[in-house]
Amino acid sequence: MPYGWQFRDEDVFIPSQRAHRLNIFGMIDQNNRYEGFSTQESITADKVADFLDRLSFRIKKDTFVVLDNACVHRGKLIAELRPIWEKRGLFLFFLPPYSPHLNIAETLWRILKGKWLRPADYVSADSLFHATNRALAAVGDELVINFVHAA
Repeated sequence: MPYGWQFRDEDVFIPSQRAHRLNIFGMIDQNNRYEGFSTQESITADKVADFLDRLSFRIKKDTFVVLDNACVHRGKLIAELRPIWEKRGLFLFFLPPYSPHLNIAETLWRILKGKWLRPADYVSADSLFHATNRALAAVGDELVINFVHAA
């Protein structure tokens, strides 16, 4: 829930469960073209490298992928594959530390959680996984983000 309220002397709590997880690795451009995957497992450097490798075969022109400084983005495997991807026209650009405001994918995650997913989608892990994947599949078609840059 993006917000809530309570009476002054009332204790409010929401029990949480750690039984399930949903991790997403995704990218979006300012034209609402989304690429990514979701998993119930941890996102590892192997998964990221596999995704970027597949992407490098599909691109038709030089493409820059903006990454934050997560350890799975900065690992040995990514560094080893980077020259191969650059020969295919896929270039990695790393954001400065502590700068999520420069990453437009953060806007996607904020809107996904705050607008596109409903409270009812959180009833079960299955409904959350389904609603999340349904929303991500609709990005660019039925669901769009208006990325506005004011200079």
